[in-house]
Amino acid sequence: MNFKEIQDLIKLINKSNLSEFKMKEGEFELSIRTDKYQRIRTQPGQPQPAPVIPVASSPIPIQPAYQASPAPEKAPEAPKAREAAPAKAESDDAHYIEVKSPMVGTFYRSASPGSKPFVEIGQRVNVGDPVCIIEAMKMFNQIEADHAGAVTRILVENGQPVEFDQPLLIIE
Repeated sequence: MNFKEIQDLIKLINKSNLSEFKMKEGEFELSIRTDKYQRIRTQPGQPQPAPVIPVASSPIPIQPAYQASPAPEKAPEAPKAREAAPAKAESDDAHYIEVKSPMVGTFYRSASPGSKPFVEIGQRVNVGDPVCIIEAMKMFNQIEADHAGAVTRILVENGQPVEFDQPLLIIE
């Protein structure tokens, strides 16, 4: 089969409703595929890969639970509780501060199941005092208070999963 015959065959297939054409003549093989996203492709003697069809993005925003990052050369230091971001509580009183989760993980009120909780309702805390632990990917991250005051509410139950920026407790 010469080049002119191949061109004529491509034109004929392009005008038809065929989406795939295969031909074998001795050692010569011809494969032609078409679809609405690609023009005709020919590669004599080689198989064609499956076409890639673009997919419309989802109208619902999807947030990953975590983002993978390349492995660091040195082991990272454990994150400090300074990551806990204080913010105004939902109440109108500006004296209430929310301690929010700096990461996705599991909330724990104490260092171990049988030990005393880091804080109780009514207990006074100082800046830097541990208030809870967030376990993320088998790493236990101690969360510290960024403001001094009294703990007025604990918003999360022990062992409950928490999201990034979720309020954990309120300090007055």
